[in-house]
Amino acid sequence: MGPALSRVLLEQVAAGQRPATVRLSRPGRVVAFGRRDRVSPGYRAAVEAARQGGFPGMERISGGRAAAFTEGALSLTFTIPDARPAEGTERRFAEWSGLVRDTFRDLGADARVGAVPGEYCPGEYSINAGGRIKLAGVGQRMVKGAAHLGFVILVSGSGLVAETLAPVYSALELEYDPQKVGSLEDVVPGVGLEEVEDALLERLDDRVGAKETGLDGKTREAAASISPDFRSKP
Repeated sequence: MGPALSRVLLEQVAAGQRPATVRLSRPGRVVAFGRRDRVSPGYRAAVEAARQGGFPGMERISGGRAAAFTEGALSLTFTIPDARPAEGTERRFAEWSGLVRDTFRDLGADARVGAVPGEYCPGEYSINAGGRIKLAGVGQRMVKGAAHLGFVILVSGSGLVAETLAPVYSALELEYDPQKVGSLEDVVPGVGLEEVEDALLERLDDRVGAKETGLDGKTREAAASISPDFRSKP
């Protein structure tokens, strides 16, 4: 229900029905495809390759190319009200990628913002370790009145992600170097999901005074009703 919920939250924030919202979750095994993937001639083959590897496909609302979540990954999303969202695109990327980078540094990683050659879902606001391996990626989507940023954070399981994405990127005919897939555990041995979640929440609390809240039933129902629309069709 991840991308469906992101869509509902984006619409609610844009309409002034909800304040700025941060969501931190554990999606499990899935390959998230971007809009450019969906128009690629190799898209169906890529979805099938992911499925054969045990990863269902989903269509995320933000930009970028295919990325994989595992049991060792976190999804971090920001939904932000903005009357002129296009004017703040670079500022949002820089601000929130900087927060994720600083969180990784708190944990002991030599984290930097920037792409590494051959990375999956390449982007200048990716977070890498020492300029060698990618640790997290980010995509953005804007509508009138709000913007959504979504991060894929690999805490562990980089080998599984590297293996899973190889046939996916081959089908999409995109440059990809599995050696550039990394996780926080690769550079901070022993780090776990809870530790990373706590560090992110601490940084968020310092920055914006984040307040924990649950999802109301109406929002859950709205997301559930459109969830099938975001499942990749083989």
